[in-house]
Amino acid sequence: MAKAEGKGRTALVTGASAGLGVAFAETLAKRGFALVLTARRADRLDALAEDLRKRFAVAVEVIPADLADPKAPADLVAAIAARGIQVDMLVNNAGFGVPPAYENTTWEDQRDLIQVMVTAPAELTHRLLPGMIARRWGRILNVASLAAFVPAIPGSTLYAGAKSFVVRFSEFLAAEVRGKGVHVLATCPGFTRTEFHASAGIAEVAKAIPGWQWQSAEVVAEEAVAAVMAGRESVLVNGTANKATAGLIKYLPGFVLRRMAARHPLAKRAETKERG
Repeated sequence: MAKAEGKGRTALVTGASAGLGVAFAETLAKRGFALVLTARRADRLDALAEDLRKRFAVAVEVIPADLADPKAPADLVAAIAARGIQVDMLVNNAGFGVPPAYENTTWEDQRDLIQVMVTAPAELTHRLLPGMIARRWGRILNVASLAAFVPAIPGSTLYAGAKSFVVRFSEFLAAEVRGKGVHVLATCPGFTRTEFHASAGIAEVAKAIPGWQWQSAEVVAEEAVAAVMAGRESVLVNGTANKATAGLIKYLPGFVLRRMAARHPLAKRAETKERG
């Protein structure tokens, strides 16, 4: 990979304090992008920013924000503009899960999930896209999930719905901006080794998932960034095993899918939540 690829360009990464967010930040720094990192945990962002500056000699700005706040996307874009920064690449990565059955959750948690995983990515994209089109260069990378394609697993009600939205939003937007210098991609990882499962209190459940179904955050980020930079597709299912799973599911009858979902280890996940 050529470090010059991102030279003179800036990427905004949401949910950058942990997991895939860190991996995306590192991958983009390797490519020479300056970075704007945002998440709720300022201490983690500051530590990551300092590490990236030292390792890759790139400029890194930290702007803490909680995207569950409806005002946060507009405030974040305004803060970036106030620093004289233009965003050339947007990585909509922030997200969290609410694992219990839908009726056992609070509406406030579900409302926040929609705000963070549906409304905020759509608003950030809407606010930053015009500048990308005007400059004839932009990349929008939306983090979806294999959950958008697999059978319905109890406890993933709005999470899977949100990820399905991200996939369709990305597909249609990619078609709309084709020929304008902007590439849009929904990346759809399956089980990814991050701190998500431990923080969500489902580490023991996750151990029941076969090793061949897992990918590292670094591999997922590298695949996704390479794909959106190339602009050859609008939806990427990460990993050979996940591609096969997503492809097979299209042809299985409904009763088989329902049985698969009922037997899945995550159908019995603990009643906890975690934000990324």
